[in-house]
Amino acid sequence: MFWACGAGSPQPKPYGYLRIDFPEKSYRDFKHEQISFRYPKYAEVIVDPFGNQNKDWLDVCFPAFNAKIHLSYHHVENNFEILVEDARSLALKHIQKASGIRQTVIERDTDRVYGLIYDISGIATASSCQFFLSDTTANFIRGALYFNLAPNNDSLSPVINFIRQDIDTLIYSLRWTILVTSNEVTGNR
Repeated sequence: MFWACGAGSPQPKPYGYLRIDFPEKSYRDFKHEQISFRYPKYAEVIVDPFGNQNKDWLDVCFPAFNAKIHLSYHHVENNFEILVEDARSLALKHIQKASGIRQTVIERDTDRVYGLIYDISGIATASSCQFFLSDTTANFIRGALYFNLAPNNDSLSPVINFIRQDIDTLIYSLRWTILVTSNEVTGNR
């Protein structure tokens, strides 16, 4: 009993975080009026998440991780540059808290899908991944990953990396259901 109380000074213990068990990667198809893509089976897609009767807003929800990918679809009608600038400015709003923003160009000629992915690094950034995709003539979609909690990307990084793979699957499986050919754009038929 005397030996148990005397050795050393007390040491503070670091904060502990819960262990995260990730589900197995498995995907299913989602088809909407303008787009189709693959999303994980452990997520759900909600059309018009705000109840404003806007069918062009979608959320891919991850209930187990308290996260969402907000998607907004827009028709391109001589406003492509404005849509790209809006997507860029929304991503760059995080620059104040970001330690870096890496851009990845998407060019899928066979499916006419082009765009950018913004991977935003930093401890307190509200969104760690944003992207936009377009065919530049008729379709444009913007996406952003958000968590429904205060940002602490150090502890969220395993979940961010896990969901980032799902974002890649969504991006590389995205197809347009409304396609405009170059002849239709110029008026030639």
